[in-house]
Amino acid sequence: MFPIKKFPLLAYLVLNLVTPALLATEIYRSVDDRGRITYSDIPSTGAQKLDIISQPGRHLHDVARVYDGDTIILTDKKQIRLLGINTPEIESRLRAEEPGGVAAKKWLQAQLQENKVYLEYDQTKRDKYKRLLAHVFTPDGKHINQALLENGLAFVSIIPPNIRYSDKLIQAQQQAEKQKLGIWSMPDYQPKPIEQIANHNKGWQRFTGIPASIKKSRKYTRLMFADKIDIRIQNTNLDLFPALNTYVGKSLEIRGWVSRNKDHYTVLIQHPSALIIR
Repeated sequence: MFPIKKFPLLAYLVLNLVTPALLATEIYRSVDDRGRITYSDIPSTGAQKLDIISQPGRHLHDVARVYDGDTIILTDKKQIRLLGINTPEIESRLRAEEPGGVAAKKWLQAQLQENKVYLEYDQTKRDKYKRLLAHVFTPDGKHINQALLENGLAFVSIIPPNIRYSDKLIQAQQQAEKQKLGIWSMPDYQPKPIEQIANHNKGWQRFTGIPASIKKSRKYTRLMFADKIDIRIQNTNLDLFPALNTYVGKSLEIRGWVSRNKDHYTVLIQHPSALIIR
């Protein structure tokens, strides 16, 4: 085998796709006195051995900047929205800052200092804002979406049909919640009685309540908590849930965003992870 000289990771990956049989199976990352990062198949003092990702469906991209805790901008100006999670908002001309938003952004910036990520798409590739939807991995294999949840910097927000890694994401959230990390210790994100829904209709919320009945329409099935308070599930997603009558009369925690139509309040639930029996 010919020795691999030091060169950028992108060049290595291109060669890995073209001539995989010729490349070394071990790659080492080193940083020189000027902070420049290089990769080699020959170990050197202080070099770190990497497990290079070679899974199909993941492609390397260059990051220009971190927009917020769950959105990055590539050098080709494409916006990437991290799948399966949501972080609190940062301040912008359209909205006020939410607690935890700045912390999530700073953490993400620290993780992506090398400005290279692997992107892995799911079933639906873009959202209604035309952003690309992806699971994001660092070159050493860290799943950024999952790590944000593990650190209590994000909460699960699974939108079918993009349900890849949902079990791992839910488990990561449960771990952070149990340890009261990040947002799980903040007063703004503690559950409130659903009867108070009119006072808490901005941003992601947690409510508790006991549904009394079920109401079905052509598009939605609703769990009714009061005459003008409900949660709704798209009928196309019902197969993801247990039979909805199993929720009736049970104490539930509801997680999501409140919608209002005059004096009617509702929360759209798209995945069972947002509807928890307590």
